[in-house]
Amino acid sequence: MATAQQVYSNEVSLLLPSEQLRLATLILAGLTDSAASALDFSDHWSEEDVRDLTAFSLEHASRSVGEE
Repeated sequence: MATAQQVYSNEVSLLLPSEQLRLATLILAGLTDSAASALDFSDHWSEEDVRDLTAFSLEHASRSVGEE
């Protein structure tokens, strides 16, 4: 069985950039599908999550502006 580096060197690197991007998309989609079936990833953010992120972002932004 070939390693990922061998497959890339012998096959993928010879493809046009557009085909390399299509292949990468197919690989990532396949990984996403398999991960989704194996694990439960929730993309739901609670109100508390949103408040925490907002507070952190505002604090970080005020510190960044203050440094200039």
